Amino acid sequence: MNPHWLLGLFICLCLCPFGVGAQENASKGVFIDNLLGQMTLDEKVGQLNMLDLDAIDLDSNGPELIAKGTVGGLGGVPFAPYGHVLQRIAVERSRLKIPLLFAQDVDHGLHTIFPVSLALAASWDMRAIALASRISAEEASAEGINLTFSPMVDIARDPRWGRVSEGYGEDPFLVSRITKTVVEAYQGKDLAAADSLMATVKHFALYGAVEGGRDYNSVDMSTANMYQYYFPPYRAAVEAGAGVVMIALNSIGGVPAMANPWLIRDVLRHEWGFAGVTLGDCGAIGNLVDHGVAIDPSHAAALALRSGVEMALCDSANVETLPGSVRSGKVPVEVLDTAVRRVLGIKYDMGLFDDPYRKLNPAPLPPIESRLQRDVARTVARKTFVLLKNHRQTLPLRKQGTIALVGPLAKSRRDLLGSYCGDCEDTRVVSIHEGVARAVAGKATLLYARGANVSDDTALIARMKQYKSPLDIDPRSSNERLNEAVAIARRADVIVAVVGEPWGFNDEATSRARIDLPASQKQLLRRLRALGKPLVIVLVNGRPLDLTLEQTQASALLETWYSGTEGGNAVADVLFGDYNPSGKLPMTFPRSVGQIPMYYNHLNTGRPYNNVAPYKYTTQYIDEDETPLYPFGYGLSYTRFKLSKLLLSTPILRRGDRLDVSVELTNTGTRAGDTVVQLYLQDVVASISRPVKELKGFQKVMLKAGERTLVTFTLDENDLKFYDAQLRYAAEPGEFKVQIGLDSNDVIEQGFEFRDADLDRQ
Repeated sequence: MNPHWLLGLFICLCLCPFGVGAQENASKGVFIDNLLGQMTLDEKVGQLNMLDLDAIDLDSNGPELIAKGTVGGLGGVPFAPYGHVLQRIAVERSRLKIPLLFAQDVDHGLHTIFPVSLALAASWDMRAIALASRISAEEASAEGINLTFSPMVDIARDPRWGRVSEGYGEDPFLVSRITKTVVEAYQGKDLAAADSLMATVKHFALYGAVEGGRDYNSVDMSTANMYQYYFPPYRAAVEAGAGVVMIALNSIGGVPAMANPWLIRDVLRHEWGFAGVTLGDCGAIGNLVDHGVAIDPSHAAALALRSGVEMALCDSANVETLPGSVRSGKVPVEVLDTAVRRVLGIKYDMGLFDDPYRKLNPAPLPPIESRLQRDVARTVARKTFVLLKNHRQTLPLRKQGTIALVGPLAKSRRDLLGSYCGDCEDTRVVSIHEGVARAVAGKATLLYARGANVSDDTALIARMKQYKSPLDIDPRSSNERLNEAVAIARRADVIVAVVGEPWGFNDEATSRARIDLPASQKQLLRRLRALGKPLVIVLVNGRPLDLTLEQTQASALLETWYSGTEGGNAVADVLFGDYNPSGKLPMTFPRSVGQIPMYYNHLNTGRPYNNVAPYKYTTQYIDEDETPLYPFGYGLSYTRFKLSKLLLSTPILRRGDRLDVSVELTNTGTRAGDTVVQLYLQDVVASISRPVKELKGFQKVMLKAGERTLVTFTLDENDLKFYDAQLRYAAEPGEFKVQIGLDSNDVIEQGFEFRDADLDRQ
């Protein structure tokens, strides 16, 4: 880009009179109808066009496209001063002065990068998640961004899928709670407020259920399963007021979501009452040709719009073909007008017609470093870590003696950010090596060796380079790296190995057929384990992994995910006991890839496996255990907790009444700590098979050593409802089991009966 052109344009525009039609005295409907009545066909279609900034040339055609009114929004804009220039083109040079939308991927932070979404879910802490989301919104809105392509709320039961780290896990109850929290934190109470960031819930629908975990693949699922397990988070976002819904790239039962009027018009619009804007995922309109449901881009654009998709993201098909389709009658003008009205509506709701330069400051903001929320990032990150194993209280470590820190991810900064990481500026990141070094400075000797590359697979290395996610490769031989690591480990009292996945393994189009550690890292761990010293494995990754080997090798195993800007300091806080880990898994960790999909809320079969009395003719593998390696909701602490005295307020819950469930929680250890008390329900006999258990409540509780408290949940008819074979959403009378645990597997239970309210009076 020519900086002199940009400066000249900015000066020129600053001399232009400022004038945008005010909306103070006009109702939303009247204002939009008046504006719509003045628009040409090309201008209407332009409002449905959201371009990625890379797709327009600002030295030639870019300003002209905006001035002609053929661009409704831009994604990937590099912050306020630049956005101010672009907005002035729209409101000063376009005929109707309609402001642009500015969108950005702000999934888990913009400048201050918080842990990835799956990690945030592992906190089970709605306050922490809300705080991270609010800060993300404030940082984004300060740069003039008014729309984020977040949250991603796709239920994911297959860890092979590359986008698992962007979502919140496998459970509809937990994911729905988080979804509501995030949307409300982004948007605040007033979309026109200066610090509001409009949410885009994605990807509607079922994108996390693609076959084989392969990105963009097809989905084949019963309608009942959609409603029961996969739809709830999307609906929670709509009910929380999300302004935009992004339509997915996958097909469902052979029908692409982008061309599915049942999904968009019937379910999203009519059943759920969504009144915002639908946005096709990047390039999704053109993809309809490859799906085999459209003959060319013109056909695809018309099909998508008629199906209910309004805005197109980085896709030229709308602008290039929709005017002709409307003129020829292939697309009714009323359909186009409805779509445009909705786009104008969210701009109105954001207050952009009153203040199109909202936070688009022409002058640069103070240095980013001075605006980072480092303390919050560190606090939130610590809450997301999950202690998977702690043999003989290996952790916390003492800040003394000699510590060997090894592994290909120990010094990495970029990998701690994960994917879709705002500005992705890794120079601001505290690496794990830096965090540990600061923690033990002047107290212990810290030795370091890389030990291995994340992978030595040449084909994989070439592919990651081709896909612009190059791996950091040490050119020395594997023997040189290994021997160096073993040599420094021999001198240490304890070994901390930082291993896992580089961020490029967890991104769009990065599905994995195997979910274990690469061979290079396994070889390193074997050599370290052979030394017979305490071995602490710190995991840096974005999905559940097959850790069956590492579980046997490690003295302690700590899951830290992609932990963000302050990840290194947060890891050190937990390793040395300055913070007691309290995270719980939001996804099941299988023992092997052959168990996938493995999730806790599965249905029973006619021949369920019984580990107490094994029998051949049951649902099982002959070469693998039936249980997960780590169940959903699992996570240890440096202290110990005990649940006891489970009590129900009544053995019979009647329709319209409530039932209180109480349990005593005791910290029987020697340290203060947090844990998550989880309530599950089982509908024992119903008109269709029901899950062995379903999460219906949870509470995060902090107790001092020796302290006890009574934890109470309240259940009512709504907690018992499900979709039956006819898609009726209701609670059926019968027997239920309440299960309370600190994870989904180890529970105590009691039963109650659900009855119709008038049964006793008959």
